Amino acid sequence: MADSPFGTWNGQDPYEIFPGVHLNAFGGEQMLLCKVTYEPGKEVQRHSHDHTEQLMVILDGSVTITVGDETKTVSAGDVVCINRGIEHELFSEGGVTFIEGLAPVPLDHVPDRDRDLVLGPDGGATQDRKSTRLNSSHTVISYAVFCLKK
Repeated sequence: MADSPFGTWNGQDPYEIFPGVHLNAFGGEQMLLCKVTYEPGKEVQRHSHDHTEQLMVILDGSVTITVGDETKTVSAGDVVCINRGIEHELFSEGGVTFIEGLAPVPLDHVPDRDRDLVLGPDGGATQDRKSTRLNSSHTVISYAVFCLKK
């Protein structure tokens, strides 16, 4: 766990959570904040976060998001709320950067737990250790957590 409640993404290589989708993360026991960038033409297939709510604010570019059965293209300044358990998918034709807040913390979005999490006395016992469910195949996948330390 991080030794300080302060962190930085400056100088950190982003973690590639999916091909062409990169993120930096920083969080505590209950909430994770991520800066996410999609390369042009990238898509994340329909999935849900069974235990995690997701809030997004688009910083640059645009992305077409389907949440449940509603589809909308959002761009800089737009915000999105995806409640836990709701299926959603994303596609960005020209690339996009956004900030997302996730609560509780989905550990599959944390590249380096020692660097990226500030945990209290219980060491993070209340964190969501469940993975994202890809509904197209109904299998639970676990993403490898890579240490970016060199």
